[in-house]
Amino acid sequence: MTQRTKSRSPFYPGQPVPVDLFAGRAAEIQRILTRGAAQVQAGKPAAFFVEGEYGIGKSSLARFTQWRAERQHKLFGLYTTLETAESPDDIGAALLQAAASESAPLGPSRSEKVMNWLAEYVGEQTIFGVTIHADALKREGPSIARGILPFLGEIHKRVREEGYEGLFLVLDEINGITASSNFAHFIKGIVDKNALSAEPLPLLLMLCGTGERRREMIQRHQPVERRFDVVHIGALTPAEMEDFFQRAFESVSMTVEPDAMRLMVQVSAGFPKIMHLVGDNAFWIDKDSVIDHEDALQAVIGAAEEVGKKYVDQQVYKTLRSPDYHAILSKLARLGLEPRFTRKQLEQGLTETERRKLDNFLRRMRDLNVIRQGDGRGEYVFNMRMVQLYLWLCEAQADGPTQANGPTRA
Repeated sequence: MTQRTKSRSPFYPGQPVPVDLFAGRAAEIQRILTRGAAQVQAGKPAAFFVEGEYGIGKSSLARFTQWRAERQHKLFGLYTTLETAESPDDIGAALLQAAASESAPLGPSRSEKVMNWLAEYVGEQTIFGVTIHADALKREGPSIARGILPFLGEIHKRVREEGYEGLFLVLDEINGITASSNFAHFIKGIVDKNALSAEPLPLLLMLCGTGERRREMIQRHQPVERRFDVVHIGALTPAEMEDFFQRAFESVSMTVEPDAMRLMVQVSAGFPKIMHLVGDNAFWIDKDSVIDHEDALQAVIGAAEEVGKKYVDQQVYKTLRSPDYHAILSKLARLGLEPRFTRKQLEQGLTETERRKLDNFLRRMRDLNVIRQGDGRGEYVFNMRMVQLYLWLCEAQADGPTQANGPTRA
């Protein structure tokens, strides 16, 4: 059989999901739009913290609600990633860059008035927007951070002339900056100063991060806890995952057999990041436009290997060099694919030497961001399901042949 020519993959591993493929989250979206966007459109500021595990789809939800808020409530969107930010000055620079590079992120036109203003302010107008050079970001970042509300107010003044009634600012990828005590104070200052202003800026402020990062902010400055409406993002339901896979494959004229669908849904465990990784692998593996069980199995193994070789082999195994640590890691993998486990469960079956090293092993695994502490005493949770799956597949391969050629550990 001649293999068909592949079209563009409908999956976006590592990227926010396009609007037409966004699945689920109806209750969370409605809450953000009614309690947030609609209130801001009416002139009342709002602040949300979108909380969830790594890979659960926080960024996609933020971008999708910006898209909906622009169309339904006339809010101008600014999406800012703080992945490399370490201080409020860096936040100012990131916001300036975001204002220059885009408005709402999922398709609406740019604001010409904002582009022209920023070109006069620190950059130059090009056919692609405004170019802001690194020296300008470094120079202007601190002043924007100190006067972030006036800066946003200037943007609002210009977009209001284009029909927008408020702003929707997303601060994403906050994991690195929450350790700074200045960050919690900075965010609380934005919310409080705006609320106490004679004419509050119609601003919907949204932070995206894990529950651990929100708790870290509260520990740094407890009053920040009361400033946010918290929206928790949990795993997608099996029905939502099935709907997503169905629509994604149908968009490129491909079908999925029931047993293949069950496998992809089971392994994805409700995490959009895993769904896109598995789906993308299945798309490229398939040769006949029908995703069968073998395609799905190979896709799952390929996705696990992809994560494992980039992360586990390069960081975990090389950092945990001790044979005792590797033995504990092997026993951890043999606990199965339930993402939560307890210290007591892992301790069973360890040698006396391994038991003495168990607490240090768990600390090292937390430092590597493989696991985090759970809610219960002595409970731990895997941060990345694909890492757990890779470890499990390595052990399955070590025990004997699997249904397909799985990964092997060097």
